Amino acid sequence: MKVALLAESFLPHMNGVTHSLLQVLRHLERRGHEALVVAPRSGPIEQPLHGARTVLLPSVPLPSYPDVRVVLSGAHRLAAIMRGHGADVLHLASPFVLGWRGLVAAEPLGIPSVAVYQTDIPSYAERYGVPGAAPALARHLGRLHRRATLTLAPSTSALERLGELGVDADRLRLWRRGVDTERFAPGRRSERWRRGIAGEGEVLVGYVGRLAPEKQVEDLRAIADLPRTRLVVIGDGPSRPALERLLPEAHFTGFLGGDALAEAMAGLDVFVHPGESETFCQTIQESLASGVPVVATGRGGPLDLVHSSVDGWLYRPGDLTELRERVRDLVGDDAKRRAFGARARLAVRGRGWDVLGDELIAHYDDAVATREAAGRRTLDLVADRPARPLSAVPPVAEVPAVPPWRRYVAVGDSLTEGLCDTSRMSLGRYRGWADRLAMLLALAAPATDPVAYANVAVRSRKVADAVDVQLPAATRLGADLVSVLIGANDLVGARADPGRLAADLDTAVGRVRDAGADVLVITPFLPRRPASRWFEARFAAFADRLRVSAQDRGALFLDVRTLGELVDPAVWAEDRVHLNSAGHRVLAYRAAELLGVRDAGELGLLEQAMHDDGGTERHLRDGAWLARHAAPWVIRRVRGRAAGDGLDPKHAELIRVLDDPGLRGVRVG
Repeated sequence: MKVALLAESFLPHMNGVTHSLLQVLRHLERRGHEALVVAPRSGPIEQPLHGARTVLLPSVPLPSYPDVRVVLSGAHRLAAIMRGHGADVLHLASPFVLGWRGLVAAEPLGIPSVAVYQTDIPSYAERYGVPGAAPALARHLGRLHRRATLTLAPSTSALERLGELGVDADRLRLWRRGVDTERFAPGRRSERWRRGIAGEGEVLVGYVGRLAPEKQVEDLRAIADLPRTRLVVIGDGPSRPALERLLPEAHFTGFLGGDALAEAMAGLDVFVHPGESETFCQTIQESLASGVPVVATGRGGPLDLVHSSVDGWLYRPGDLTELRERVRDLVGDDAKRRAFGARARLAVRGRGWDVLGDELIAHYDDAVATREAAGRRTLDLVADRPARPLSAVPPVAEVPAVPPWRRYVAVGDSLTEGLCDTSRMSLGRYRGWADRLAMLLALAAPATDPVAYANVAVRSRKVADAVDVQLPAATRLGADLVSVLIGANDLVGARADPGRLAADLDTAVGRVRDAGADVLVITPFLPRRPASRWFEARFAAFADRLRVSAQDRGALFLDVRTLGELVDPAVWAEDRVHLNSAGHRVLAYRAAELLGVRDAGELGLLEQAMHDDGGTERHLRDGAWLARHAAPWVIRRVRGRAAGDGLDPKHAELIRVLDDPGLRGVRVG
């Protein structure tokens, strides 16, 4: 198996996420799998990576915490990296910024994702003095883990937290952290090391971990003056200077790793961890493996690790008086401390990284199977409705010799409304491919039998609006032909389900067909640009389902994927999301050709020669495009608004095409 591992932080910065990732890399190498690590570039890496390749991306440090870095690369770069590796599964280590981009990149490639929840980021925000950001961070965290194929949580409290964020239980798995029981063991205890710190008869009480606000190391002040004790603080981080001033009698070792850390851990008599934001707390597990009893807060990950009155004590969160009493209890009773230490070592039996590593690989396999099953469900286009006898299935619509339709209604979003087709239109008005198609149908009809046309499309609308509003309106208007081009706004959303969207549209199209109208179904499409690759798989799955739906319903079907000229950036407007006038003409004539308009192909070539503006469309530089088009869209999304809010269709009722001055502007030669 080829595994791509994305890490928000990595070497040389060592923390719980980095430590776990290194153990995973070691186990993948042992089992013969190929690993690739994608992480921020923040300094030289001197530790072995167990055969894994690395791609270290440009990053910037957080101003308040320079050890944490934010990767600058976008999803397109990540997609290229994963394609180059041939990744079978994506492992997201404590994902947030880089992890979100990785998800966006992996989905169109069909790569399943396993997100490992290790950091309660909203709680960290509160500890760093920005509590107002916590709700937004929690919403983002929920969206991320709802989008991942599977999420692995290290403790029951973490599972509960993810459930509160709206992550479905069937996407969650409990995966605890492993511990190196050979390195962290009672036999590592060194009297030499102890003599360098403790005085005669002193009990060593220590903390091991990052020195940062979220760890609440300042709470150790409650035990700093206990008799017969020496407080030891092992680790480094941004809070160290302040902690050294707060705890002047404590011994600060700085960062320790490898065997030095194992020796220090085993050299303690009592381990204390006051942090309330831990999803697991690896250092507690390492302390237990070292035979050292633990005193920890009764919240989060420690609830699953520490058994009160067996291998340590849990105290009420925030109750520093109880913290002091629990530590005093163990400091003053040598026999209890030894008994708790013996039970601590027993508590981690069976938690070696070999066992946990095999569990992780099984979760990878589960994610791959889950994604494959989802793909089969998407392609099983008739599984969600009962089968009908062949006699009840309407025949596929045949293209007539002369278009028979006299009441045409167009259904869709901004593309069908006609945005960016300003050809010979007054300021603020748009023509569009559907208007052009209506004119072509009218010119092909006998003068004594005019064509009427309505366009109920509105910009920003989604499949639900077509199903609930627009298609029923077409039936109310007595349409005998309805065109449907909808779905792009849904498919670029965070949690798009192509199968469900197509099934909803299929049911609504069936109602229109039952009312006696013919339906032209057109697949939504995107220009041929790098960013479009993020959504290729969704658009393809939706189009595949529409094809079978059209065949089943006896509808006409235009698959834009077969029209190379419509994905050419030259026929797209400066906003990069709508067709320009040339693009609208192409789509109109292709649809007319399918509907049997005589000489439609030749007429299209003639008009292209007369109005060849496809190559003269202004293309903005990225900065201007961001300011003029992308930024307003983002602002609307943040405010929960859409461009079509408050707008009515431009032709809500049927009008006679050749009687309308705006429509008469369409010329065919």
